[in-house]
Amino acid sequence: MTITMTAFERSPDGGKGLARDTRVRWALEEVAQPYEVRLVSFRAMKEPAHLALHPFGQIPTYEEGDLTLFETGAIVLHLAERHAGLLPDDANARARAITWMFAALNTVEPVILDLVTARILERDKSWSKERLPLVVDRIRDRLGQLAARLGDAEWLDGGFSAGDLMMVSVLLRLRPSGILDEFPSLAAYVARGEARPAYKRAFAAQWAVNAGRPSPG
Repeated sequence: MTITMTAFERSPDGGKGLARDTRVRWALEEVAQPYEVRLVSFRAMKEPAHLALHPFGQIPTYEEGDLTLFETGAIVLHLAERHAGLLPDDANARARAITWMFAALNTVEPVILDLVTARILERDKSWSKERLPLVVDRIRDRLGQLAARLGDAEWLDGGFSAGDLMMVSVLLRLRPSGILDEFPSLAAYVARGEARPAYKRAFAAQWAVNAGRPSPG
């Protein structure tokens, strides 16, 4: 059965690998599964055909036979459970890897996304200048905790797993802000993720769609 995922026709990041479809591309490359990509415009994302796949009108979506999924965490977990390469064989290590997936999405990413909200969507508010330092402080606190746990290890828990894939993808969103560079161990951790051949293939695929095309807005 052919796997089909959706991706931005024109990514808001201009193809820099920050959009969530990169996570699914990366997972598919890690587990060596061929796939097709259906590009979706911002207008089409809000039309009935796409809403039938993703009720919130976002990307990516995943289709395989009669299975349709949305949410990157669910898609990556599905791939990791079905194909070798993203979850360890040991049951306890497997559970810990899945825990790190949830930590990336539920504990680390929300504070990072709050920075985007504060800097872009709320920048014209009268209280924006006062709120922004608080947002940055929360990110630094969270990164400090993560860096302490990572220590000098290569990956979060033994070998590379879906937990690392999700965490690296989330941390990449911080690169434009410069905050990630304040934590050298985490910056090196992200660089190790980017150096993986599967990530390079995923990034190249997304870049090829967006190269030379201005991002919307």
